[in-house]
Amino acid sequence: MLKPLLFASLAAIGNALFVYGQRGVAPPANPFLFIFGAVLACLALLVVASLVYRTAGDAAYLRDNAGMIAISGLGFFLTFVGFFLLYNNYGASQYALYAVISILTTSLGVGVLIYREDFNIYKVGALVLAIAAIALFTYGNAKAGG
Repeated sequence: MLKPLLFASLAAIGNALFVYGQRGVAPPANPFLFIFGAVLACLALLVVASLVYRTAGDAAYLRDNAGMIAISGLGFFLTFVGFFLLYNNYGASQYALYAVISILTTSLGVGVLIYREDFNIYKVGALVLAIAAIALFTYGNAKAGG
């Protein structure tokens, strides 16, 4: 029970650092420059980690999973561009909107609909509350701006 919390916390800290960096830079004329630099830094760290943990089957793994790796690469691209545009145009507090929409797209769309992961009444309640959160957040943004 604690491992998922630990792993989610690690990802959340990483995401907070990513958002902090995006909000801390001056917006460039080319929005892909920041993302490109961040991805290069990430790539350097991933190369080191991959070399430390390399196994004899690494090449076969990459070959056998190239399609799903490409799909995930597209996902990273869309996520990074969406984050950059969201945070630089509307602020880091808008992460709540992204996070709740991600509950729907990832948990429901990928987890339940595609991979048929378990889904019970408590998760239905959580999704209803997530939809309510999107509505309230959007309403709050409209009130603050108007």
